Amino acid sequence: MIKQKHVALTLVASLFTIAACSSPTSTDNPGKASGENKKLEVSVSILDRGQVASDEGTYESNRTTKYISEKSGINVKWVPILRTESTKKLNTLIAAGEAPDMMWEFGRDYMATLKEQGAIQPIDDYIEKYSTSYKAYLKAHPELKPYTMFDGKTYMATSARGIDAIANHGMWIRQDWLDKLGLKAPTTMDEMVNVMRAFRDKDPDGNGKNDTLGAAFNYNYAGIIQAMYASNKSNWYLDNDKIVYGGLTDRYADVLAELKLFFDEGLIDKEYITDKNFQKERQLFVTGKAGIYFASWNIGAEYRELKQNVPNSQLVPLEPVSTKYGKFGLYQEPPANRLIVFNKDMKNPEAAIKLLDWWIDKNWFDVRFGTEGVHYKLVNGVPQTIDAEKNKKETIYAPEYAVLDQWSPKPEDFAVMAATDAISQEYAKVQGESLKVAMKNKYRRDIPFNPTFPELSETSTSYGPLSDDIETKVITGGAQYTPQWGMEQLRKEWKRLGGDNVDKLAQDWYQNNVKGK
Repeated sequence: MIKQKHVALTLVASLFTIAACSSPTSTDNPGKASGENKKLEVSVSILDRGQVASDEGTYESNRTTKYISEKSGINVKWVPILRTESTKKLNTLIAAGEAPDMMWEFGRDYMATLKEQGAIQPIDDYIEKYSTSYKAYLKAHPELKPYTMFDGKTYMATSARGIDAIANHGMWIRQDWLDKLGLKAPTTMDEMVNVMRAFRDKDPDGNGKNDTLGAAFNYNYAGIIQAMYASNKSNWYLDNDKIVYGGLTDRYADVLAELKLFFDEGLIDKEYITDKNFQKERQLFVTGKAGIYFASWNIGAEYRELKQNVPNSQLVPLEPVSTKYGKFGLYQEPPANRLIVFNKDMKNPEAAIKLLDWWIDKNWFDVRFGTEGVHYKLVNGVPQTIDAEKNKKETIYAPEYAVLDQWSPKPEDFAVMAATDAISQEYAKVQGESLKVAMKNKYRRDIPFNPTFPELSETSTSYGPLSDDIETKVITGGAQYTPQWGMEQLRKEWKRLGGDNVDKLAQDWYQNNVKGK
């Protein structure tokens, strides 16, 4: 699978199973199957984003996992998967025969690979035989069906994304720095580069030191630049009715050129290449040393830390800028949320389906938001935070476990949801604006989902690490490694690995699965 560093972002969760209840919507007597008292057991993957504080426990055991076990009546063995290496880790577990019963990711491409490997199984018969609520949910959301199927069979369970989950990447800028330097928010790539230079050179924090940067970022960095050039490595595009992989379009040379310029001119911290979890980048931003933040549309924790460290800072969302190719939105997710698959060796598919029923019946809500009266109170049906600092520790990681999440807030809900302290209320207003900005410009997605076939998976798996190495050399290797050289090398490696045949098969796939539908 071609590796893509956006992802991004968007929240993930994991699964557990429950015993049958007398009513699928009741949790008054969880885990009590008719005629038996034994708790069901299941192993489930959970993405580790490093958000569980040490005194909260671990991703295997914390207040949320204990709540789930108590309310669902299921013993769950959680299998943490490091977010930045999620598919690699799952591949290792699958190869060793140690993969969890239930696995999930956001990428349909990856699930196609697992299907081709025979690692997962169809679930139509299980849904038909055991489900009530989830079966009804699928009928109410027919738009999800194409995203869950391969070869006419259902391989994945999912729920519809809320607007806050469709929005993903985001850009932020220090308005107070712009004001101090007499600058306007950039609207073109050239303007943004010049603003970043000013942030680097003109002492916007006023401390008399040369210690500021044009930008900092999280793992969405490359994906944001790619999206503004309509050349995202997680997507295929249509150029003159021909399907082309995003990392091989002519526009991708401009992506490499931009990333190289940022690096060469020191507009960003050059040590980011070894900052695998982006913790130094985050620290640069929250301590007020970077003027633009390439990240996600929702950055509540970073916003709070920035305000605590630099009380007079004024952070506002920044629209994607235009390039010579036009103006494109930043990455937005397709309508299907987390994609949940069943290990081919799963022992109890009935329990897994009953879990889906339990989850879809709004039991995701208290997992995501915590305990009513402790973490939130309901105001017109909207959960309002009681104590932001408490939630920062106790519920920040909880949405990871809200698998069939159906939350979809409106921009105006954020002010209701937020705690009453000044920073929380201030961010709520900015957050609502950020969601509007994130959805204002439509992300260019030429086809609803990417092609999937064995030859593509095989070529992509070999090509991914090679392309990463070539791109790193272009970005960090100096003048001799030009973007044009990089594109020549990328296309050469693609061709060497069978790319010409893959391109032909991808075109056939497009004609048969998208254009002709």
